[in-house]
Amino acid sequence: MAIWTIWWVWVLAGVVLAGLEITLPGFVFLGFALGAVGNGALLAFGLAPDNVALLALIFAVLSLVAWLILRRLVGVTKSQVKVWKDDINDL
Repeated sequence: MAIWTIWWVWVLAGVVLAGLEITLPGFVFLGFALGAVGNGALLAFGLAPDNVALLALIFAVLSLVAWLILRRLVGVTKSQVKVWKDDINDL
């Protein structure tokens, strides 16, 4: 049995990636962390295959979906720069 087919390895990788997100924010590592934890959950419940290539594909898809959802919910806005139209000192 390959190490990548053990569920707790994926969950541990997700925790490590979430820790990286704390030190290097940007929702990139958090998307990967959620993908890894999702992959671990699928393996734990017996819903994922034992093939490493398919596990990598599932991880990539789950990470992309998680990243897109995070980007939509808490990501950047259309105008990355805050433009102030009124000055508090003008009143």
